[in-house]
Amino acid sequence: MQRLPAADLVLLAEAVREAGALALALRNKGVENWNKGDGTPVTEADLAVDTLIKNRLTGARPQYGWLSEETADDKTRLDRDLVWIVDPIDGTRSFMAGEHEWCVSAALVERGIPLAAAIYSPPTDDLFCAARGEGATLNGKPVQVSNCDRFEEARLLARDTAFRANRWAGRVWPAMNLDMRKSIALRLCLVATGEFDASFALGNTSDWDIAGAHLVVTEAGGVVTTLAGDIPLYNQPSTKHPGVLASGPALHRQFMEHLPHFSG
Repeated sequence: MQRLPAADLVLLAEAVREAGALALALRNKGVENWNKGDGTPVTEADLAVDTLIKNRLTGARPQYGWLSEETADDKTRLDRDLVWIVDPIDGTRSFMAGEHEWCVSAALVERGIPLAAAIYSPPTDDLFCAARGEGATLNGKPVQVSNCDRFEEARLLARDTAFRANRWAGRVWPAMNLDMRKSIALRLCLVATGEFDASFALGNTSDWDIAGAHLVVTEAGGVVTTLAGDIPLYNQPSTKHPGVLASGPALHRQFMEHLPHFSG
């Protein structure tokens, strides 16, 4: 694993801030929206932000690959050791509704492993950054996951439907304090700060959903895995991951004692 050039993290942070400002300006003007082929919404702002970030990042580093939710997948990325992975607007439904639960998420991945990340929440002006081996920050101040190790005390970002009994082979989950955010990247970042103890999602996630926030959590001392307990690898032929669990190490062990009972 090569050391991160400091200029790459600066480039990421500047790009997501500029992109966030553009997204806010476009939303204030009013943007058209429609559904993509998979039924998920997209807006003119998603595409404009995607273009801005791509121009900034690949213009500065043409030797790096590119993967984004709003760009047709170019498999030449698989031949690159270093790849930008971007979600122009994570939480598009919240963005469309004029809410605050959305962000711009970008990561630099080296051979499948996140190397640098910047996640920016324009409505709150919060910038989460991380560099591999150098820690994670929120607005320049270091962050750390909580040391919670008991379900009964856990503050969890998850849908209550994730714990319905018919999904599990007879396993009953203890009561937990549940909350939710529409952006999965923000959910993971809130685990990194210790505001919440874990984030848990059953559905498939994509590289652009979690690559950047994955690094923020791990550099804050946490653990990020799929529901099978595997550490996600990025920039692979398939960009999908079977669910995601992010928490501090002790609580992660508690979850993994339950997850083998997952019945799909």
